[in-house]
Amino acid sequence: MSTTQSERLRELLEPLVTSHGLDLEEIAVDSVGRKRVLRVVVDSDTGADLDTVAEVSRALSAHLDETNAMGEDAYDLEVGTPGAERLLTEHRHFVRATGRLVKFQLTEGGELVARILEADDEGLDVEVPGVKGRKATARRITFPEIARARVQVEFNRKDSKISEKDMKEEEEA
Repeated sequence: MSTTQSERLRELLEPLVTSHGLDLEEIAVDSVGRKRVLRVVVDSDTGADLDTVAEVSRALSAHLDETNAMGEDAYDLEVGTPGAERLLTEHRHFVRATGRLVKFQLTEGGELVARILEADDEGLDVEVPGVKGRKATARRITFPEIARARVQVEFNRKDSKISEKDMKEEEEA
């Protein structure tokens, strides 16, 4: 039997979130002044669009009202997706971050900034960007080597998935 309010809420709300094709990533109940705020973070392998998040929010609100899980006191419900610099804690997070630049804190000390190329059950194949004109290098990181990992925001990334050849073919079509 769960003991914390967050665990009880997770048990109550996770099936509803899952029924909408999303994963329940996080639940937090915080006090903000005199109000309580229930924050629910959802995501999926393909992302969660605004319409789906709104639909889930309405469904969660109705279910919380029916079950009185938050009690009689007023609260605000906030449903959203993970932020741009999300912390990667589950295997599915690493899979979803494929192609993204990630800052790794390693268990044996030190940091590594690398792009995830592929994720499997044992770890990650990453590409470490070259410095000062050097070529990028490939590296393998196993999950036990990772103490902490966070997606990095990239403002000037050139999408390497679309080659010049692909662009010419699109123009000709």
